[in-house]
Amino acid sequence: MVAPKKGKNASAQSKPGRSLALIVIVIAALTGGMFASGHTTPRLGIDLAGGTSITLRAVPEAGQESAINKTNMDTAVDIMNNRVNGLGVSEAEVQTQGDRNIIVNIPKGTNSKEARAQVGTTAKLYFRPVLATELSGGAATDSPAPSASGSAGDKATDSATDKATGNDKAASPSASATSQGRAASDALKADPSPSASGKPSGDASPSPSASASGDDATAKLQAQYTALDCTDKAARAKAGDGAKPGDSTVACGQNSQGQWQKYILGPAAVDGTDVDKAQAVFNTQTAAGWTVTMKFTNEGSKKFADITGKLAQNQSPQNQFAIVLDNEVVSDPYVSQALTGGNAEISGSFDQEEAQSLANMLSYGALPLTFKEDSVTTVTAALGGEQLQAGLIAGAIGLALVVLYLLVYYRGLSFIAIASLLVSASLTYVIMSLLGPTIGFALNLPAVCGAIVAIGITADSFIVFFERVRDEIREGRSLRPAVERGWPRARRTILVSDFVSFLAAAVLFIVTVGKVQGFAFTLGLTTLLDVVVVFLFTKPLLQLMARRKFFASGHKWSGLDPKALGAKPPLRRTRRPSAGPVDPKEA
Repeated sequence: MVAPKKGKNASAQSKPGRSLALIVIVIAALTGGMFASGHTTPRLGIDLAGGTSITLRAVPEAGQESAINKTNMDTAVDIMNNRVNGLGVSEAEVQTQGDRNIIVNIPKGTNSKEARAQVGTTAKLYFRPVLATELSGGAATDSPAPSASGSAGDKATDSATDKATGNDKAASPSASATSQGRAASDALKADPSPSASGKPSGDASPSPSASASGDDATAKLQAQYTALDCTDKAARAKAGDGAKPGDSTVACGQNSQGQWQKYILGPAAVDGTDVDKAQAVFNTQTAAGWTVTMKFTNEGSKKFADITGKLAQNQSPQNQFAIVLDNEVVSDPYVSQALTGGNAEISGSFDQEEAQSLANMLSYGALPLTFKEDSVTTVTAALGGEQLQAGLIAGAIGLALVVLYLLVYYRGLSFIAIASLLVSASLTYVIMSLLGPTIGFALNLPAVCGAIVAIGITADSFIVFFERVRDEIREGRSLRPAVERGWPRARRTILVSDFVSFLAAAVLFIVTVGKVQGFAFTLGLTTLLDVVVVFLFTKPLLQLMARRKFFASGHKWSGLDPKALGAKPPLRRTRRPSAGPVDPKEA
C-alpha cells in the first residue's frame, strides 16, 4: 500500500492537534478581546440602526453663481467625507443630490453628534489677527494675558481673571507656534494700548486702531462689536455676515468653560487651503499633553511666517491670531516669535476629542463653496429592520439547504463541514464586532448579503477537499493516505478559487462607494477566513477523524464507503521474484 513520505513533513502531518489548538487559542483570544472592549455585537449601519440625515444646500456668494459646478461639489463631498471619517464615524455617507445639494447620513454612534456639528460648519477656514477681544456681556479685565514664555496651562492669579479663564490653548516655540487659545485670561483688555501708567487701559469699549478712529468703516465695526452679544444664537449667526477675506470683521467664540467671547479680527492673513496637513498628537516629551500639529504648503509657510512675525511684536491680545471657521473662532493661539519653518504646534489644555476636532477642522475645513443647512431629519431603522429580517430568513434557508445537502451526500463527513462552518461563522462575528470600534466598520444590508454569499464559498472549499479524498479512495487507497495525497491537489484548487474571489472583492471595494463597499469588505474578509479555517481546522480535523474506526473502516454512513464510491481493489506493492537455481532439465 502507498504510504505518505516520512521525514519532517510526515511528522507535521501526524500532529494535526497543533493546528486545532492554534485556532482554538485564536478564537479564545479574539472573543476575550471582544468582551474586554465592551463591544459584543457588530456596529450597525444607518439602514439598520437609524441615524441622522442632513441636507446641505450650496449658496453662491454675490456674483459667483458659476462657482456651483460639479467639480466644486465633488470636492466638497470629498472634504466632508474626510471630516466625518476623521472622527471615526461608522459608514457615514456623503453624496450629492441634484446640482447643489449634499446629503450627509450619519448613523448612530459615539461620535455622530460631533460629526454633525463639524459637517454643519461648512464655510471656509481663515487665520485672522486678533485686534481685540473680551467676554461677551462682561467687562474687560486689567490683568494682562500670560507672556509667550509661560507654560501651556499658565493662568493669572488675579481673582477676576480666574473666573474668566478660558481655553488655555498655548504652544511652545520649538520650530512651531506657541499658542495660547483664549488665553489664561479670557476677559482680555479691549484696548491693548498701554495707559500712562504702563498698564493696559481698562476701557470696556475697545478700538481696533487709534489712528483709524475717525474712519467710517472702523466706526461701523466698533458699533457692531459694542452691540454684539455672543450669548444670543441669532446674533452669533449674523456676526461677520458679508465680510470678505480682506475685510476686518467681528466674530464669536466659545472657551473651554462654555463662556462666549467676542472678537474684532483683522483681514485674513492665511487661508485654510494653505494648511497641508494637521493632526492630533499626544506629546510624551513634555507636559503639554494633547497637541495639534500643522504643516503648511510652501505658499502658506510664507504667509504664516509673515503674520506671526508681525504678531510677535505686539502685546496681548494683539499677539494672537484667530482660527475662524464659519465665522466662529475655534481657537486663538498667541505667538511669541516668527515661525518660519512651515510647521506649527498648538498646545494647551486639550483633551483627545478637542485636539482631534481642531485637527479635523484645520485639515478639512477649506470648502470651495458655502453651504446652508436646509434640513436635519432622523432616519428610523424600521424598513431596514424588516429587510434585515428577510435577509436573515433567506440566509437561514440557504444554510439549512447546504446542511441538508451535506448530510445526504456526505453523511459522516458533514460533521466536519458543519463544524468548519460554525468556526468560520464565529470568527466572522467576533472580528466584525472588533472592527466596529477599531476602524469604524458598520454592518449594513449589503454586508449581510456578502456574509450570506460567503456560506457558499466556504462550503465549496470543503466539497473540493472531500472530493479529492474520495478520488484517492476510488484509486484503492485507504483513508489516511488518501487524506495526505488528496490535500495538495485540493489545496491548489482552494487557493486559486479564494484568490479569484478576494481579487473580485478588492476591485469592487476600490471602484465603488457607499454601501456596496460593505458587501465587498465582508466578501473579502470571509474569503480570507475560509483559507484560515480550511488550513487550520478542516484538514487537521479530517486527519484526526481518519484515525477513528468509523471513518477509517469506510462505514457506510461515514461518506467514505469504498464500495459506494466504486473503489478499485487495494493498491499493493509488487515484488519481483528472486532468481533461484536453474533446473538442469530446463537447461
